Amino acid sequence: MDNRARGRGAGINTHNRFQKHEIEYTSEDWQQWEDQEVNPKTQFIEEESKTLMSVSDSPDLGHFHSINPYRGCEHGCIYCYARNSHEYWGYSAGLDFETKIIVKKNAPQLLEKLFNSKSWQPHSIHLSGNTDCYQPGEKKYRITRQLLEICLKYRNPVSVLTKNALILRDIDVLEKLAKLNLVHGAISITSLNEDLRTALEPRTVTGKRRLHVVKTLHEAGIPMGVMTAPIIPGLNDHEIPSIIKAASENGAVWAGYTVVRLNGAIAALFEEWVNHHFPERAAKILNQIKECHGGTVNDSRFGFRMVGEGNFAENIRQLHNLACRKYFKDKELPKLDTSQFMRGGQMKLF
Repeated sequence: MDNRARGRGAGINTHNRFQKHEIEYTSEDWQQWEDQEVNPKTQFIEEESKTLMSVSDSPDLGHFHSINPYRGCEHGCIYCYARNSHEYWGYSAGLDFETKIIVKKNAPQLLEKLFNSKSWQPHSIHLSGNTDCYQPGEKKYRITRQLLEICLKYRNPVSVLTKNALILRDIDVLEKLAKLNLVHGAISITSLNEDLRTALEPRTVTGKRRLHVVKTLHEAGIPMGVMTAPIIPGLNDHEIPSIIKAASENGAVWAGYTVVRLNGAIAALFEEWVNHHFPERAAKILNQIKECHGGTVNDSRFGFRMVGEGNFAENIRQLHNLACRKYFKDKELPKLDTSQFMRGGQMKLF
């Protein structure tokens, strides 16, 4: 019997390194999860957060300000580096990450308080630095929309990264931000192969739908880009040119990438996943990932952890750069404007 939960990325709940005890789910648990009325597939845990903004001083990211309205992500992407952070809250990086979503209900109030503080200096804010701000729960909670409205009210620049078409719901706010040069948008496109996409990212929209999102937002005046991330050698590296070409044809003006790294619990999760979905290629894929990271599946060194090193990583870099030069020639992403910030905000938005 296959004990993997249906429609989920992770096939196991890895041990939480901060916990003394370990939970192991059985086939009876999966059967209960299939009954939406008995045991809902996704549990939302509402919290009142004390802090909101994360600032990274990593050399790889610079002075990166990010807000994540949700902890955990129902999209279930097996490679997601944010999985490890779920362990800090007493959960597993595996299925718990996809099924126990912590909701920062007071995020809008915290952002407005921050903008009104004398210590805040206008700086571009990134939504989805860790988990997707437009994951399915956003349809109900609308926290991301409120954050965008507050950025518009105070005229603080913001960038948004997602792989969900729900962003189109907020096109009215994004258009207003774009007219003031206060927003960038980006869509993550890992694969245009639907079989691979459904295995890698089971609760996300199709690659074709993501291209439609890029086109729609571009036509509305929002500067758009794509993240072809992560690149997994042996799985989606050959798709780099086709993804970038399609993105450009639909209005994107830039593309970025990272090479997959399997840090912390993600190593065990990915190994189980790749052996389940691609048993005949699993060893080759894992070995190629290791070749990108000095013989291991993870490299935490600044400068190397996101792009890798060695022949495979260099081939990926060259392929990506060549495609960008070819398809984004004469295209440029405008720099966001921080000079319009209004402490106290505008009295009326709509």
